[in-house]
Amino acid sequence: MNLAKKREQFEKTKNVYESAKLTFIGVDGFDVYNTSIPFSYKNKTYIFGRVEKRDEWARSWVRLFENTGQDEWTLVSDSMIYQLEDPYIAFIDQELVMGGTHVRYKQGEIDTFFAYFYKGTELDNLYYFTTGPEYMKDIRLVQLDDNQIGVFSRPRSEEIRKKYGSESIVGFTTIHHLSELTAEVIENAPIIEGLFGKDEWGGCNQCYLLSSGYIGVIGHKCYNQLADDGEEIKVYMNVSFVFDPKTHQLINEKIIGTRSCYPDGPAKLPNLVDCAFTSGIVVRPDGKVDLYSGIGDTEEGRITIDNPFEGYGNIVERKMD
Repeated sequence: MNLAKKREQFEKTKNVYESAKLTFIGVDGFDVYNTSIPFSYKNKTYIFGRVEKRDEWARSWVRLFENTGQDEWTLVSDSMIYQLEDPYIAFIDQELVMGGTHVRYKQGEIDTFFAYFYKGTELDNLYYFTTGPEYMKDIRLVQLDDNQIGVFSRPRSEEIRKKYGSESIVGFTTIHHLSELTAEVIENAPIIEGLFGKDEWGGCNQCYLLSSGYIGVIGHKCYNQLADDGEEIKVYMNVSFVFDPKTHQLINEKIIGTRSCYPDGPAKLPNLVDCAFTSGIVVRPDGKVDLYSGIGDTEEGRITIDNPFEGYGNIVERKMD
């Protein structure tokens, strides 16, 4: 079954218990979207967000926001400013790792892009430590139960399409320490088979060690669809899957959210009206999860859904403090 058919089936059976937009204070005139998941540090809750003007593209900054109310986030005014897009976080060896995409320009035109990684034990003092392969987004890390570090890659190119049929693929490998995270290691991660169909693309957004030893992955999958007026729309959806790092096998891949699950709102471009670019999940006290997602490349949304990893183990909590 192709992704469009899976989406049609999901829309008929979905369970969304809450649906809301996040409000960001202190950044008037700018959109905030494609955030990290919320995380705790010294008894406060924070989130990293992509901050960008509506009429600009690939000219964004990553800023830190503190939770100041229900779905309300206020800029931490003296925090570091990162010239990145689409931030994410992981806790590795009791350090916070923050990654994002850095776009490089040449004579005013986009030349290339890389994933940059920062780490540290103090939220206001993170250090750059490595760069991913050229033209690769959506590289994600997760600490495993044997203290190894799982690394998910996301190659995407015309060569990938010719070889695999899909626009992108996802690979997985392990390292023993963050000092081993290099572009070469990421580039050579063995491929996870069966994740994408013809002309589809996507990647991992947030990865969680489960008590079973499996890895729970919250990601995105995408395809192009023709609108009624003949224009091509990029459809981005929230997905989840369980991955067995011992057998390198994909388990229980499914759609968990679409743009229609979130409140209505604007899109940065007409072809992004059906875009839900995943951030990740946070487990609630009631056992359900809050799923965070960028919507329309202009805003960040939150929906409450059933735990997509139910039956495969509980999420192992990682912290810095």
